[in-house]
Amino acid sequence: MDKKKLEIDRLEGEYWWGGDIDDGIRMPFGEFDHARDLISEGRGNQAVPLLLSNKGRYVWSEEPIRFVFADGRLSLESETGQFVYREGKGSLRDTFLAASSAHFPASGSIPEELFFTMPQYNLWIELQYEPTQEKTLAYAEAVLANGMPPGVIMIDDNWMEDYGVWKFRADRFPDPKAMTDRLHELGFKAMLWTCPFVSPDNAANFRRLEREGYLLKDESGETAIRRWWNGYSAVLDCTNEAAVAWYEGELRLLMDDYGIDGFKFDAGDPQFYRMSDQSAVTRHPNGHCEAWAKVGLNYPLNEYRACWKNAGQPLVQRLADKNHSWQLDGLASLIPNGLAQGLAGYAFTCPDMIGGGQIGDVENNSDFKLDQELFVRYAQCSALFPMMQFSTAPWRVLDEEHLTCCVEAAKLHESFGRTILDLARHAAETGEPIIRHLAYVFPEGGYERVRDQFMLGDRILVAPVLEKGARVRTVAFPPGTWQGDDGSSVVGPCSRQVEAPLSRLPWYRLT
Repeated sequence: MDKKKLEIDRLEGEYWWGGDIDDGIRMPFGEFDHARDLISEGRGNQAVPLLLSNKGRYVWSEEPIRFVFADGRLSLESETGQFVYREGKGSLRDTFLAASSAHFPASGSIPEELFFTMPQYNLWIELQYEPTQEKTLAYAEAVLANGMPPGVIMIDDNWMEDYGVWKFRADRFPDPKAMTDRLHELGFKAMLWTCPFVSPDNAANFRRLEREGYLLKDESGETAIRRWWNGYSAVLDCTNEAAVAWYEGELRLLMDDYGIDGFKFDAGDPQFYRMSDQSAVTRHPNGHCEAWAKVGLNYPLNEYRACWKNAGQPLVQRLADKNHSWQLDGLASLIPNGLAQGLAGYAFTCPDMIGGGQIGDVENNSDFKLDQELFVRYAQCSALFPMMQFSTAPWRVLDEEHLTCCVEAAKLHESFGRTILDLARHAAETGEPIIRHLAYVFPEGGYERVRDQFMLGDRILVAPVLEKGARVRTVAFPPGTWQGDDGSSVVGPCSRQVEAPLSRLPWYRLT
């Protein structure tokens, strides 16, 4: 089949966003060479077949694409789909709204409200592969004992008997109903980790699912066995309606029998699928990722990390696992990648776990030393995102000063809960991002390359500290009068250095 191609010359002062969310740290595109293959490269976060510019132009394809920025030109290629190219749409905001309305319209629904009004607590880094009923309740009790608000608590991998056997391990969770009842009494909602993998070592379950035709087949027609981070497993075919119905039945039993409120839908990354795979509906690997994401639409409490398309839908989209680092593999990536999520249509965004969510930072790493200052700045940077997620217990790893700063960040998020929830509802109706690029709100200001601050809606300017040891930072103030959290007042447009002690997250309200 002939490949579809499109060539676009860059306009003066034109910048582009879109494609792979992990490339947010390289956005906006245009000034420097950049290439991304969304056809054959497996990626570990969200991605969309969309590119949009601040000069009123966008490109969309229903199918995976490759694109290259080089020599003042954008070159695009698709092997199976046509391109939609539109121009003359106005500002970055106008362009986004035009693309959203045409290709990924807002659903009118939001995920569970508690995501936006309270912090999340994921037990991954703290408990790793050894979650238990006792440890889960102890963590929840400690949240409250240390002055932090209750919220969504997520029990991560290895709570279940096996991959594909979605039943509590009796040795670790002797009375799951009592556990969830207690979590609800404390003000939490409970989520469980799950994935589309099925262990072939659990012979009875594997044989049954294979016999029913619920598992993906390889090019030879045999059940596909794929290597992933926890070994070798078969893969549920999410293009098979009967397979999805079986899986949802297993989840429903957990909700009905034990009071579980929702699920973290992990994996489903395109790299776990092949073009030659045999499935109920033939799909590109990205299409299998898309089918896995659609499963979450039936659960208001959901979370995804890998996603293809599905923008505009009520799905929580977490940034990919970050390192315990100040650099672009850690804290410095949160804002640019979060802004990229919003401009890709993923409004209901969550940064990675505070302090970093890479298990390799702490697992069997005798040299690992937690940076308390970094942990605090992670919490502050997350506090005015749509969501914030703790994992490593701050009360275990921080001294009193640093713990107090993290507690205050959690309380700040809680205090903004109504504002964030209102913006989430607005996003559900319009598709607009909750956290917004300065160039999105102030198109005439020349803010396209500002990547270390963001707008919460149209009136809250947030400028976290992202450098180790910094107690001041430079803030770009757009036009208007800005009232600071510290009582200061700044008239923009201007660039001003502001005080930012360890205890402060600088934010300003447009009056």
